[in-house]
Amino acid sequence: MNPQQLLFYCRAGFESDLAAEIATKAAALGWQGYPVAQPQSGHVSFVLTDERPANALHRDLPLASLVFARQSLVALEPLTGLSREDRLSPIIEQVVASGWNFESLWQETPDTNDAKALAGLIKALQRPLESILKKRGALRRKAGGRRLHLLWTEGDRVQLGMSFPGNRSEQPGGIRRLRFPHDAPSRSTLKLEEAWHEFVPRDQWETRLAEGMQAADLGAAPGGWTWQLVQRGMQVYAIDNGPMDRGLMATGLVEHLREDGFVWAPPMRLDWLVCDIVDKPARVIDMVERWLVKRWCREAVFNLKLPMKRRWEAVSEGLARLDRSLAEAGVRAEIGCRHLYHDREEVTVHVRLLN
Repeated sequence: MNPQQLLFYCRAGFESDLAAEIATKAAALGWQGYPVAQPQSGHVSFVLTDERPANALHRDLPLASLVFARQSLVALEPLTGLSREDRLSPIIEQVVASGWNFESLWQETPDTNDAKALAGLIKALQRPLESILKKRGALRRKAGGRRLHLLWTEGDRVQLGMSFPGNRSEQPGGIRRLRFPHDAPSRSTLKLEEAWHEFVPRDQWETRLAEGMQAADLGAAPGGWTWQLVQRGMQVYAIDNGPMDRGLMATGLVEHLREDGFVWAPPMRLDWLVCDIVDKPARVIDMVERWLVKRWCREAVFNLKLPMKRRWEAVSEGLARLDRSLAEAGVRAEIGCRHLYHDREEVTVHVRLLN
């Protein structure tokens, strides 16, 4: 049984954007297929009409290169009309027929209120599923790190998928849930914390997010992102006409400048630029592009507020423009962009200069 689908999780409401992204990137790689996306479902399938197995396309489309996907799986045909009396047998038989074996089993639902009501069913099925799969040889101690995912969308509908080490999210549902720090000035602080988890390998935090580094936060007030920088022991230029949190100012690590973040220039090269200004994406990219071309910072994290429609087109055009501008200026850089869990109508971009 050769899988002929890929299955992606996303934030509910962004299915059409993810579908457009996958279709565009698959076609650019020479793959034939079509997306299946239901509004507000929290997931998208891509069905191959190519003769090649879906595993190869999965490798060609690393999760880290996708903007709107939270999780990426090689998937089998959905199982529908499952009987309340015996949901297990069709699942077990499809797993065994696939010829694959796995080291672990994750049962998940889309990130929607309706799907969350299936939590009780999932919990009840976990131990029986694991027991039977072990007896049938489909769940074992050593299986190359492969993981079996069961995405439940209804009590009688489930789709089986598989993930592989190095090309998947290690968070259930693809969601990195972070605890809000009680002394942070705003919940936006979680956006920057999640961005660091996403774009900076944890074993590099001590060198790339180090105490004593210097940073600028454009559009800083009241200080949610500045708070994260200060927690790492950085010295911060907080640029905003609005007031900053008193606790942050008392640390002695923040210099608050009541200036326009779009025109302010740093007095020296900084380690980090961060920006969560609410404005048109093109204007934010213009500003960040100036910083990077002039090498005013070594790394940058910034958010792009998205239009209501054609969000994938807006993001892809903006990123392509930034990449082109840096290349023309002779600036080598790594550029990543993700729609993070703590984002809403925005995406987070990370750029790291390499020269």
